[in-house]
Amino acid sequence: MEKVNLAAKLAQIQDRWSPRIVAELNGQHVKIVKVAGEFVWHHHDEEDELFLVLEGVLEMQYRDPTGHAQSIELQAGEMIVVPRGVEHRPKADHEAHLLLFEPAGTLNTGNIRSDRTVEAPQRL
Repeated sequence: MEKVNLAAKLAQIQDRWSPRIVAELNGQHVKIVKVAGEFVWHHHDEEDELFLVLEGVLEMQYRDPTGHAQSIELQAGEMIVVPRGVEHRPKADHEAHLLLFEPAGTLNTGNIRSDRTVEAPQRL
């Protein structure tokens, strides 16, 4: 067992939109990431994703079953689970710090490949 200090781990991250693994359990990765601006619209065919805002404000944009764009604003201490198959795009007007919980091997850009795709996240 090891204790993880999330603030200390986040202090090691200089870039944005590049998740880092801080723990693993039951085939799941716990990741942290700094974000700012808009991410890419994407979905995950097989994986649900949990987003917990540690600091800042996150807007989770998503498309409802009719294809219309919706959004939910999350403050520090709030979380959301994006179900598999739901097209979504995280957005933060100012830097926000997030904790992610998702199955190991989940690609951060899901069904899309872009310059923000992180094939193999580093472990901190």
